[in-house]
Amino acid sequence: MSIITLTTDFGTSDGYVGTIKGVILSIAPDVTLVDISHDIAPQNIRQGAYVLHAAAPYFPTGTIHLAVVDPGVGSRRRALAILASRGILVGPDNGLFTLLLADEPDAECHEIIHPEFMLRRVSATFHGRDVFASAAAHLASGADLGAVGPRIADPVMFPILAPVQQPDGSWLGHVLYADHFGNLITSVTLAELQEMGRLEIAIGGRRITGLRRTYAEAAPGELVALVGSSGHLEISIVNGNAAQTLGLGPDSPVILRIE
Repeated sequence: MSIITLTTDFGTSDGYVGTIKGVILSIAPDVTLVDISHDIAPQNIRQGAYVLHAAAPYFPTGTIHLAVVDPGVGSRRRALAILASRGILVGPDNGLFTLLLADEPDAECHEIIHPEFMLRRVSATFHGRDVFASAAAHLASGADLGAVGPRIADPVMFPILAPVQQPDGSWLGHVLYADHFGNLITSVTLAELQEMGRLEIAIGGRRITGLRRTYAEAAPGELVALVGSSGHLEISIVNGNAAQTLGLGPDSPVILRIE
């Protein structure tokens, strides 16, 4: 049985998510649909890229990941189907797959251009329904990836903000994403932290000394730093919301000083 995951900025108050599921099930009635998230902030491509990158590795090999965060819908931006080592990615060519492609630079990318992979009438404002859902369903039904259209070598990718060492020896990282709990997930990875040793962390005018292993090691309301489930440094407030309290979000700087 094929699996198709769904990651969008559609929300759930309208019928958009249900509509794309209807298209998929009309073409591939035996597919299993799994919602990763429909609460990506509207048009926030980087947030969608992070959420998909964090979730995709935990699905079975062969899963199709349909992702639609598409502020350029109806423009000349391309539609993509990508063969990666563990599955297929389907969605707009706007950087949404940047983090997954960074892990697999040799992934096979195709532009979706052939009409048989789309609905008969393609709206200029809802390619999630008319192009991406249809293409994903056909691929789940066994269609050959190469049949969707020509292979391309230049998928759009946004710059990945890796930590950069500063002249004073400190390291500059950035917030990638604020999750539902207000935890600020940063660009600093566990591997990088292990090389730095004991740290003082500065963010939003506040300072944190050292890392906690769990939230329970600190008192309610305390600002803490720890390595989250995605393997990235996170800044959190125990039983609180760090993003709201500090007034921070994506691209906010975080400074790490080695003690």
